[in-house]
Amino acid sequence: MALFLHFGPNTFTDSDWGTGHVNPTRLNSSQWVHVAKEAGFSRLILTAKHHDGFCLWPSEYTDYSVKASPWRNGDGDVVAELASAAKEASIALGLYLSPWDRHEYCYGKTVECNEFYMGQMTELLTRYGDIKEVWLDGAKGEGGKDMEYYFDTWFSLIRQLQPGAVIYSDAGPDTRWIGDEAGVAGSTCWSIFNRSNAAIGGTDPQYSQGGDPLGHDWVPAECDVSIRPGWFWHASLVPKSAFKLLDIYYKSAGRNCLLLLNVPPNSSGLISDEDIQVLQEFKELRRSIFSNNLADNGLLNASSIRGGNGNSQFSPYYVLEEIREPIHIGQRILKFHVEILSRGRWKNVINGTTVGYKRLLQFPTVQSQYLKFVIDKSRADPLISSVGIHVD
Repeated sequence: MALFLHFGPNTFTDSDWGTGHVNPTRLNSSQWVHVAKEAGFSRLILTAKHHDGFCLWPSEYTDYSVKASPWRNGDGDVVAELASAAKEASIALGLYLSPWDRHEYCYGKTVECNEFYMGQMTELLTRYGDIKEVWLDGAKGEGGKDMEYYFDTWFSLIRQLQPGAVIYSDAGPDTRWIGDEAGVAGSTCWSIFNRSNAAIGGTDPQYSQGGDPLGHDWVPAECDVSIRPGWFWHASLVPKSAFKLLDIYYKSAGRNCLLLLNVPPNSSGLISDEDIQVLQEFKELRRSIFSNNLADNGLLNASSIRGGNGNSQFSPYYVLEEIREPIHIGQRILKFHVEILSRGRWKNVINGTTVGYKRLLQFPTVQSQYLKFVIDKSRADPLISSVGIHVD
């Protein structure tokens, strides 16, 4: 799981489309990192620049940045502070840089805008150490509809400056948008994808949700959703409940995706107490469910075992609720079902399609000493690397 941090002028204007500057009185990026790590998140992604064009670092390409704000007398650098705190805590850092810039005069002019964007991208990827993910989209505003974004050139620059970074956009190249902002993946979700069938800023949401079993590219999906109704913090809005987050977790991380949960810092520069409380409750729910795996003490058998009975690395298991494929070998399962032995007869309790990195299945409690996971169809020899049986 990754934590999204939307922070900027909108935080202070009570609007998702505001302008102005930032002036937090208690900004503490170490608190953001601590909250994420304590709640079980392994990555942070900061909106270094959103559509309003305000830069949370002192960019040399514009005056619309922290250096022109009253915060820390213009000497502050939110990106630098967060990068330092993340490094100290050994948590990965990603950055979002919006191509759409509602402030700069060059927006709408193809060559000038692309040069401007690449200049700012270079600043971000050369000043702040290791960047694990670069997050961008194809959004365009008025005056930019006919402008071309040089995506391939941007990707080449990112590969050159941060070769270890994952690049996210609507259509890859490394990870893709799931097609909605509710954090919900399709019940069938392939990491396989055809980038040639997708256009950044114009991808079919249904295609993004399901992926493509015949695809040629490995582009797993990210499910982005906010803990609050809006992407930026507003005093009048309240966070979702921990139970709602658990449901989203089942439908994102539990469907072969990365859950990217937005938790926006407030106007003082801190993550709000009510958000922290929900995150801790969400963590406790996951701990109470997944800390006890009933399959650990089960007797296992399989119709076939890869490499023979002496090879336990990829041994299939009987499984209820949590299933994983060895994803480094690929995603293979097309269709499966789970059965229980009840009164001497095998009874079907749930059907499914894709598995991938992780598949979580929910169904009413049943009583049985025997469970059977049946793979009905696969693209190649099916493999299961990990299983779990848990009580929700």
